[in-house]
Amino acid sequence: MKSWVEISGSALTDNFRAAQTAAGEEFEMLAVIKADAYGHGARMCAPVLREAGARWLGVADVEEGAAVREALGAPLGAPLQESSTRILVMCGMEPHDAGAVVAHGLTPVVWTAEHLTALEEAARAAGRRVGMHVEVDTGMARQGAAVGAELQRVLARLAESRWLFCEGVMTHLCCAEVAGAATTTASQRLFAEALEAVAAAELRPEFVHVGNSSAVEEGSTMQWVRQQATALGARAMVRPGIALYGYSLPLAGASAVEGTLRANLQPVLTWKTRVLGVREIAAGATVGYGATFVAEGAMRLALLPVGYSDGFRRAASSGVGNGWAMLNGGRAAVVGRVSMNLTVIDVTDIEGVQEGAEVVLLGKGVSADDHARWAATISYEVLCGIRAPRVLR
Repeated sequence: MKSWVEISGSALTDNFRAAQTAAGEEFEMLAVIKADAYGHGARMCAPVLREAGARWLGVADVEEGAAVREALGAPLGAPLQESSTRILVMCGMEPHDAGAVVAHGLTPVVWTAEHLTALEEAARAAGRRVGMHVEVDTGMARQGAAVGAELQRVLARLAESRWLFCEGVMTHLCCAEVAGAATTTASQRLFAEALEAVAAAELRPEFVHVGNSSAVEEGSTMQWVRQQATALGARAMVRPGIALYGYSLPLAGASAVEGTLRANLQPVLTWKTRVLGVREIAAGATVGYGATFVAEGAMRLALLPVGYSDGFRRAASSGVGNGWAMLNGGRAAVVGRVSMNLTVIDVTDIEGVQEGAEVVLLGKGVSADDHARWAATISYEVLCGIRAPRVLR
């Protein structure tokens, strides 16, 4: 294979436990494995997280949820057992998904009357009650019922339903990584109002959740949601995502103080390839498309069988992001433009480089944060964009 990804099960376990410690043992942990576990392989990571203690997993959609359910040992279509790991479908659902939600024992996130109508029909057909988490829009303008009449309609439908019940209430913060953000304060006010409406509708959710990895690191939001959950007679839940895989966004804001989570995380993913060929070039030789690199002296170059089609960004090209890979413990700079399937690196000062030598594209010495800087993006996008077979170590 031209490149492959190694997933550390022990690092994933340690990160889950570090997030639990940072949040507090009183929080229920929902381990987010959507987007194929942030590019790490959801089917591979789900059993590891279950063994680490995760009772809840978060997926993007129904198809991903069904695949994870199968990876956890339940045949597709098998009824959900009481002891089964719970799977929250976080990115909404279309009405025609309702039957699959019920059949695979998934827990949907809902915010419209149409969601409820479809789920009620599926639950009635299956002859069992179905729990769901109601999402409230508090400033993202993506998912969620707006506080006020829109939310009231959803809560009223749930309160009168024989087949559906409100198991959780949730929202998502737009500025969780900014300490003391006014937008977070405004979101908290809206969510508190929403929880009052939930209580007034005489719904008794088991869980209330707001926080992601950044909220765990920042801390104050976690204290607030715990108070809100307690007042409603519910348990606070937290949804770490990127932290499980060894990364977090730096905190910002005047009152930002690095918390206990970031320092205890370790990357889970290592992306590797092998040298396809080695050549010598003389001063004045050009490298790659556009001849953007001209050798100032004699150089030794190694050719790698990966490029932007594999997720090694074109922005890593020399003169742009000035990316690198790791080889024999040394940093080998990218030379010229990264092309679709090939990349050239400088191994002039690295001893013993031969065809077949192992190269670390992302791992020790070259992190997802490094890749993100080259491409002016975030580690999430880098990790999700790697196209290579995964193997659990």
